[in-house]
Amino acid sequence: MDVPSLLLLFLLSLSSLSADGMLTSNYYQKSCPRVEEIIRNVVIQKQITNPTTAGGTLRLFFHDCFVQGCDASILITSTPFNKAERDADINLSLPGDGFDAIVRSKMELELTCPGVVSCADILTIATRDLVRLVGGPYYTVKLGRKDGLISQASRVPGNLPLPTMPVTELASLFSSKGFSIGEMTALVGAHTIGFSHCKEFVKRLYNFSHGSTVDPSMNPQYAQGLQKACANYIKNPTISAFNDIMTPNKFDNEFYQNLPKGLGLLASDQALYSDPRTRGFVRLFASNQTAFFDAFVKAIDKLSMVEVKVGRQGEIRRRCDEFNS
Repeated sequence: MDVPSLLLLFLLSLSSLSADGMLTSNYYQKSCPRVEEIIRNVVIQKQITNPTTAGGTLRLFFHDCFVQGCDASILITSTPFNKAERDADINLSLPGDGFDAIVRSKMELELTCPGVVSCADILTIATRDLVRLVGGPYYTVKLGRKDGLISQASRVPGNLPLPTMPVTELASLFSSKGFSIGEMTALVGAHTIGFSHCKEFVKRLYNFSHGSTVDPSMNPQYAQGLQKACANYIKNPTISAFNDIMTPNKFDNEFYQNLPKGLGLLASDQALYSDPRTRGFVRLFASNQTAFFDAFVKAIDKLSMVEVKVGRQGEIRRRCDEFNS
């Protein structure tokens, strides 16, 4: 075989490599050996100061990966010439603590390893560390992502689950990203931490239907408590409630145990128990936390590989909130 043919074969083999095949757990071993230690120290302090950081960062990671892949495009700030992802309507409620944890981590890393660690990898590591910090499973993350070059609010609609979605629509959306119903149910278990604003579930509390003021799948006492808590949500749209009323700051399987009792906050959460396609997974995870943790680790590892950018597909941003000029 002549040299041009060999070169062509080599290039074709490179193009056929999956992006996840180019990521490794020791990617920064030589270029920034303390990367995970630095990020861990930052997020520990952030979580101690602001206990909502873990839930906010986990949600930030999910919203990033489901729109154009895990490329930190969610972190970009809008300009007069571009409305970025973070300013799409569904992302306006993302907690600021998640953004701050990544920005602080990047600042520390730039002092030690300038221009080396991508914001996409920082978000991936920080999410893992915060999940572990609040009681969840530890898992190894693959690294080597590049930061995306595009962030547009117009690309968000239709790519993120809505709190009112029935299981059929949820399953269709997750399937389009490569996830099975079981993997979807495990990922939704991230709602074991974090909170939701009243506007995301208030339809279940008032004028639910002609025959019922309150969603009948909701525990009556729970509904009454939420009605009181959300009474002034129109005047104060920041009013919120914990996704898991029982252990809101602990990553455990209580979220699934809540659903048979009618204690799911979002309609889309409660629907997981109502629908026979997901009920079996809910019962399994509710009765076996190890099974939930194992399924969650596999699903979030898979999520972390969605449409990642490598090589010239992206860049290493100097700042996580803006593209390099």
